[in-house]
Amino acid sequence: MQVTVTLEFRFAQLPDGTLWTPTTFPYRFWERYLEVFDSVQIVARAQPVDAVPTSWREATGPQVIASAIPYYVGPLQYISRYRAVKRAISSSFTHGDAVLLRLSSRIGTVMRGELNRCGYPYGVEVVADPYDVFSPGAMRHPLRPFLRIGGFIGLRRACANSAVSAYVTEDALQRRYPGRAETAMFGFSDVELGDDFIKERGRTVLEAPKPLRIMMVGGINQLYKAPHILVDAFAQVVRQLDACLIFVGGGQYREFLQQRADALGVGDRVSFSGEISGGAAVLAMLDTADLFVLPSFQEGLPRAMVEAMARGVPCIGSSVGGIPELLQREDIVPPGDDKTLAKKIIEVGSDPERLTEMSSRNICRARDFVEDAIRPRRIAFYRSLREITERHIESKKGGALPSINSICDARV
Repeated sequence: MQVTVTLEFRFAQLPDGTLWTPTTFPYRFWERYLEVFDSVQIVARAQPVDAVPTSWREATGPQVIASAIPYYVGPLQYISRYRAVKRAISSSFTHGDAVLLRLSSRIGTVMRGELNRCGYPYGVEVVADPYDVFSPGAMRHPLRPFLRIGGFIGLRRACANSAVSAYVTEDALQRRYPGRAETAMFGFSDVELGDDFIKERGRTVLEAPKPLRIMMVGGINQLYKAPHILVDAFAQVVRQLDACLIFVGGGQYREFLQQRADALGVGDRVSFSGEISGGAAVLAMLDTADLFVLPSFQEGLPRAMVEAMARGVPCIGSSVGGIPELLQREDIVPPGDDKTLAKKIIEVGSDPERLTEMSSRNICRARDFVEDAIRPRRIAFYRSLREITERHIESKKGGALPSINSICDARV
């Protein structure tokens, strides 16, 4: 059986049809589905290109194929290309496939609507919270309030109507987006750490680092990870601590953040490393950090924070999504509050004993994300989706099974 997976990610597609990614969702990620399914079909946006940087990794490969959706960026382009996007999503589905929607996602929402119309079961993996993604301060867009409410309602409906649900958090997303009482629900992160990624022991900090190397890892194409809040807090931190700030990850707001730092008089202390490939490069970068800070307005369960914890980096995060499931209460601040964040950074960064305690504690927590800990729950979820799909197909044998393509064509 093939599993068709929809997700909100932008790949590059070479003329030979292969998909490529600068960071997340390489072929290794999709191999996990092949433990239960015979093949995987990726349904996502893909921008046609003639070449990709040598550091990029291929997403497609043996038993992993692509069904490219017309490329768009932002709500306005999505609206203008909606009919073409919808046709591409509909044509990607074949009866007999298991369908898994990684949400929240516009592509997943369209697919869900088509599946509901023909009574076909689907599973969901809830990896992000649209109510927080579109919260005030997280995104600058005139449609933000409507996107927030619409995304919230849509995700609640998707979970309520799903045949089986998985969440990247232990409890946070489950409470806001519950499934039906009879729906099987699983909780496991899609972050998997190799044993070699986790340090054997925490750092011993004998004196406060000078300068304190503060690091944030994450894309800056949007502001929902609150990099601007971190810049504002950092400008307050340097009044009391010798510190520098490193952003790891690229995006359209780099110039905006640099200008903000310059205006606050800390531009020479802020640097941008851009996107880096996974594995050894991420490990090497994290090992240079004294403090990892993620002041997001929205998170599922942040991969970057888990990886930082695995390297023994002390972490501060906001009280959103799954972050409170990772950190102690004393290491958490409210989102959007630069003054409280600055105070927390100063408090932690000037206390060597606390930095040492945080480092050891983070390594212990990161061990919950090794393959042996997560794989059994993930496999149980995939098997549940496959069995539900097989029962549905068996129940329809001998009857007329409507085609999603024909439904779409009839309406268009």
